[in-house]
Amino acid sequence: MPPGPDSTSVDAPTTLQEQVEERDEVRRYGTFGGVFTPTLLTILGVIMYLRQGSVVGNAGLGGAWIIIGIVCGIIACTALSMSSITTNIRIGAGGAYSIISQSLGLEVGGSVGVPLYLAQALAVTMYIFGFREGWLFAFPGHPALLVDLGTYAVVLGIALVSAGFAFRIQYLILAVILVSLISVFGTVFTGGLTEQPQMWGDFPGFPETGFQGTDMWFLFALFFPAATGIMAGANMSGELKDPRRSIPVGTLAAVAVGTTVYLALAWWLARAATPDELVSNYTIMIDRALWGPAVLAGLLGATFSSGLASLVGAPRILQALADSGTLPGAGWLAKRTPSGEPRNAVLFTGVVVLLALLLRDLNTVAPLITMFFLITYAMINVVVFVEQSLGLISFRPLFRIPRFVSFVGAAGCLLAMFIIEPVFGLAAVGCVVGFYVLLLRRHIQAPGGDVRSGLFVALAEWAAQKVTALPPSPERSWKPSILVPVERMTQLRGGFPLLEDLTSLGGSIKLLGLEGRQADAELRRELPGFARAFRKRGIFAQTTFIEEAEPGQGLIAAMQALDGAFFRPNCVFTRLPVEADPRAEEEIRHMVDRARRLQTGVLLFADHPEAGLGRRQSVNVWVRDQGPDWEISMRLGNMDMSLLIGHILREAWRGDLRIVCIVEKEEERGAAREFVARVTDLARLPRVETVIRAGGLQEQVPRVPTADLDIFGMSGDPDFDFARHVLATTASSCLFVRDSGEENVLA
Repeated sequence: MPPGPDSTSVDAPTTLQEQVEERDEVRRYGTFGGVFTPTLLTILGVIMYLRQGSVVGNAGLGGAWIIIGIVCGIIACTALSMSSITTNIRIGAGGAYSIISQSLGLEVGGSVGVPLYLAQALAVTMYIFGFREGWLFAFPGHPALLVDLGTYAVVLGIALVSAGFAFRIQYLILAVILVSLISVFGTVFTGGLTEQPQMWGDFPGFPETGFQGTDMWFLFALFFPAATGIMAGANMSGELKDPRRSIPVGTLAAVAVGTTVYLALAWWLARAATPDELVSNYTIMIDRALWGPAVLAGLLGATFSSGLASLVGAPRILQALADSGTLPGAGWLAKRTPSGEPRNAVLFTGVVVLLALLLRDLNTVAPLITMFFLITYAMINVVVFVEQSLGLISFRPLFRIPRFVSFVGAAGCLLAMFIIEPVFGLAAVGCVVGFYVLLLRRHIQAPGGDVRSGLFVALAEWAAQKVTALPPSPERSWKPSILVPVERMTQLRGGFPLLEDLTSLGGSIKLLGLEGRQADAELRRELPGFARAFRKRGIFAQTTFIEEAEPGQGLIAAMQALDGAFFRPNCVFTRLPVEADPRAEEEIRHMVDRARRLQTGVLLFADHPEAGLGRRQSVNVWVRDQGPDWEISMRLGNMDMSLLIGHILREAWRGDLRIVCIVEKEEERGAAREFVARVTDLARLPRVETVIRAGGLQEQVPRVPTADLDIFGMSGDPDFDFARHVLATTASSCLFVRDSGEENVLA
């Protein structure tokens, strides 16, 4: 449900001008400070300082470059996809959540956004733990819990002041990391690189496991978290001056710089130490740099800045989720300060981080955090791939990429999930699906459209093209697609239960409002509501209106117009007048004749004024004399639709089906019984009761067991006198059926 009027601290903008003014007030960060810096600082994190040496020592320089190339290639594809989509939409707050929601709907966006928020919040705790390890390296006597809590207090305090203050702090940290890298690569000019690089390693393993060996995929999993920071800048989308430009330029630049640093640092590590030293000493960069304290400061700065970027970005995702109504009762979280800071969301995220800190160990959920990031990246690529594939005119990104880029990005992210940790990958997918189901039940209304309908339209168009190229075979795929003319709403109200049952096995309904002799405001107002009622019951229903002086002519015009449609109605349903009405009867005759010419079936419903549909438990299908040959062919002679309708109603009612066969001569009863038995066997109609009667049809009607609905075949023009006779003598409602020629109960 949409957020209420109290969901923000200021009135929601109601006009385009107000939206522009609000955006000008809130979005004030540029490309360098708002996107490039936080993204680069998150990429150049603890993995670079403490774990890349192990990757190089195990895999060798060549193997490390392959791992870096694959990881950064996947991330680069994702960054390219994100850059492309952000130049096609007016991205709102929430970064990836906004991108996914605008394309695949709020339910999909929320199902990814909620886990992404949790991953970002819990990542703050992981970065604080990483900062603590670096701090204890310099000050081993300090209590670990106090270091964690002190770091947490500083990070939260900076985030509460403002994102601008946090970005100014990050400029200082960026300078510290730059100095640390200068201290590392400065050894190139001092002769400190004396080792000959080993291009392919022996994969000895790690000290914690007693050097029992490892493999390429484990190293891939170890290194991959180094590249899961590309959304740090996009998370600030709601507060950027020009997100359409800043997100692509800042993110791609950060990915390019980060990839270059990792590739160069792998070469430096292979030259600075032996493979044995690399796998056994996690602080090899500090030991071999020109000035070790600078590298230690870089390590502390990288972990601190990553935690700060996550604590600044996560509340923005939470505030966007709350503001769109994705989270129930989240008006408090959606509020922002007059300067645009989501302070309540920051406080809530601070509580989440504090609770996670008190757990003291996130190793059990750390892989799940990575999975949530990967699912988000995969969905970004899927969004772009889908929009590229649909060929929609609305997809006009200013920054275009080949379609294989988004496909490789999505496939790479999914592959990485199940390489890193298959169990956690499945758990993450399960969480996303669970959130999606919950959000789907809430029926969230999005203020703007998405491409989901376009996706299914494109699939339908593709299917239509394929079907058109194939030989027609409607017999195997037949199901009721019913055209229902409605002149007065009372006509539809009485037939609603029967129409629902007739289409219960995958059928569809086209409600045709006939605005004939006089304009009917009730028809226009209420008919769409009946279509929605059918859809709530899982039946595809549409509504259309046609104006014609004579309703009968309007129905015929509609049948002719719809005849060329791909999903054209294959039968028309109308009610027979209970009392003699020459004008209505003549209109029905014209309709039946036109339906015959258009190969459209006919269902004429005579509703018993007292019995109605009774208990909706039993159906009688009447079969005419087939003598003297009683032969069975692939066409049963206007019996196919009657038997199919009888089967559908029996399944819908969970009731009984009875076939009634009337023969002219007593001696044909045996042949008739055998004929019916063969038909029910070939038609796969089990549990069918058979009644055989000899004599005239009108005379035998009273002798047949009563049913809730009697179905009669109609081979010629409607016989209204006969219809009224059987309606009275059966004491039940009747349905008179004429085949279209496309249905086949034996198919």
